[in-house]
Amino acid sequence: MKVAFIGLGIMGMPMATNIAKEHDLIGYDIVKKETPFPFASSYKEAVEGRDVIISMVPKSEHALALYEELSKYLKPGQICIDMSTIAVKASQTIAARLESIGVEMLDCPVVKSQPAAVKGELGIYVGGKEEVYEKVRPILMCMGKNIIRIGDHGAGALMKILHNSLVGEIQNGVNEVLGLAEACGLDLAKVVTAFSYGGAQNFYMDGKAKNIMAREYPTAFSIANMNKDVHFAKEIAAEKGKEMPALQRVVSVYEKAMEEGREKEDFSATYDIVNPK
Repeated sequence: MKVAFIGLGIMGMPMATNIAKEHDLIGYDIVKKETPFPFASSYKEAVEGRDVIISMVPKSEHALALYEELSKYLKPGQICIDMSTIAVKASQTIAARLESIGVEMLDCPVVKSQPAAVKGELGIYVGGKEEVYEKVRPILMCMGKNIIRIGDHGAGALMKILHNSLVGEIQNGVNEVLGLAEACGLDLAKVVTAFSYGGAQNFYMDGKAKNIMAREYPTAFSIANMNKDVHFAKEIAAEKGKEMPALQRVVSVYEKAMEEGREKEDFSATYDIVNPK
């Protein structure tokens, strides 16, 4: 298939690179990048003659603006895959806009961070028509190891928000309990090993324990991005009348991290917010 990939950031670049190993791919970003595949000079050049257009941009407003622009050049029969993490309503708005011009759309946000993107081992949540998903599944498999269709338009976006809200709650539990262990004078390396022997073992702690113990947080997934996601979850909970006190705590931690100007740091840096030196 002929593919265009728009949004070559920390996640988009390795995702596009993996697709280019198996498909004819052209990339585009508002900032010129050095790429191992052709780089388009404009949105128009990027999408013309392509079977599939993939986008990976930071926020809802970016995705809405992007597809408003792309709709000038898209043709019936093309398929768009938005892999950004955006609001459910924004994703559904884009799908309806594209459907009106004969273009199919899937929302396919990803989980895990940059190392998994480089390895082609992302988790991918799919929202949209089953038959469209089956058409593009070989492309998604270039980027992801675990792929699941959740439901219709917006379901992928919703699943990503639910996933990250749970990660945030697990993370906050890790932050609080490791902070308590540290205050008690225990060796955190031994504490983490001891947790792995029982039900307290978890993927987040397995991946971030070394960073937490060193209080060094190289960015794989930023505080700004996680802050966005937990606020989406907070809004959805409010709409559904669900009280989620643990989520509220997570939101407050991220708001404090943003206030301290730490938005570009890895989200594991919230350990410092919960456990200031």
